[in-house]
Amino acid sequence: MRIAVLADVHGNLPALEAVLADAAAHGADRYVVNGDAVNRGPQGVEVLRRLQDLEAAYTLGNHDDLLRRLVEDDPALPFDFRHGAFWRANRWCADDLEAAGLLDTVRRWPMTVRIELPSAPSLLIAHGSPRHYREGYGRHLSDAVISEIVEMHPADVLVGSHTHWPLRHRWGRYQVLNTGAVGVPFNGDGRAQYLWLTLEDGAWTATFRRVAYDVRESLAAYDARGYLEAGGLLARLFRDEVRDARSYLVPFQMWAEAQGASLDEAGFAAFREARPERFGPPRPWPTVTASEEP
Repeated sequence: MRIAVLADVHGNLPALEAVLADAAAHGADRYVVNGDAVNRGPQGVEVLRRLQDLEAAYTLGNHDDLLRRLVEDDPALPFDFRHGAFWRANRWCADDLEAAGLLDTVRRWPMTVRIELPSAPSLLIAHGSPRHYREGYGRHLSDAVISEIVEMHPADVLVGSHTHWPLRHRWGRYQVLNTGAVGVPFNGDGRAQYLWLTLEDGAWTATFRRVAYDVRESLAAYDARGYLEAGGLLARLFRDEVRDARSYLVPFQMWAEAQGASLDEAGFAAFREARPERFGPPRPWPTVTASEEP
């Protein structure tokens, strides 16, 4: 049994196509799309239509759910987040999916996918963790947190995404894996990244796969769809994250909150001046395309 688990496509169709071609070439038996197929990138409609051709299981990601909540004007979201100028790129993506009639597809996605096969360790797949789609398995994941999660949601292997960083963490007989991101990696490696699971001799072997694709094609879509112009600064940050394989939005938000700065062009210019080490091109891609360690 060979399972391709891919996540965080974020409306990046060329990256998705590269991963699907790689998975098919290696004989994937099953596919799991582990959340955040849409938002951030301008090709959410194209991504969902491409995924409709794929027989796959899905989980709901926080960005998938955000677009639904924006269209429904969910009052649980802050007013500025729903209607503020800085966040209008999210609204553009939500309206694009709604106009295409695709939000009902997202509404049906469950929070988790469990895979249990005879004589095999159980897999529990969630965008963040089974507790919440924003609780990602990151580099500072502690054994205490793993203990809490497996007590609440028993499974031998936990698979998550959300952080855009591939990860493997072992605690006793438990294994925690992060797929990395297809469309917007944050680890400085601009290739599309996903997780390959192989069942052999009653155990799951995890391989982290990295697939080169034409990033220029993805970047061009931001202009071609009119998303960059409509989405303003936020759309530009999303585009630059794809280009550089680095996280810009969340560090900017955190810095702005700490400094009392505005989420606008002046605030971002001040952030760049204060934190220049956060900016730069992606590192040269290594020759390794698949490995058992991230």
